[in-house]
Amino acid sequence: MTKTLILAALAATSLGQPAFAEPVTQTVTVQHGDLDLGTPAGAKSLQHRVWRAVVAVCGTTSDFDVAGKNDIQHCRRDTLQVASAKADQAIARVSQGEPVRVAAIRN
Repeated sequence: MTKTLILAALAATSLGQPAFAEPVTQTVTVQHGDLDLGTPAGAKSLQHRVWRAVVAVCGTTSDFDVAGKNDIQHCRRDTLQVASAKADQAIARVSQGEPVRVAAIRN
């Protein structure tokens, strides 16, 4: 059974989208079937993969785009909060082997 976390974040309209456009959802799948989530090292590796996925789904922007930087920070904070909770659930359910799907929506 493939063990995965699926991270999704809505791109804010201020990140170059026209005001009337629908938000775009970015999704990244975090594989964790190769990790032993019953060990501290495995759990730490999963959290590191989650952080890399959060950065990927929230994107980046120019250092000169202050509003865009703020949107990215909010997206990362909110997405990491939800994704970390789901990763913690996966770690807690290590004996059950269930995949976990994570979708975070940026306000």
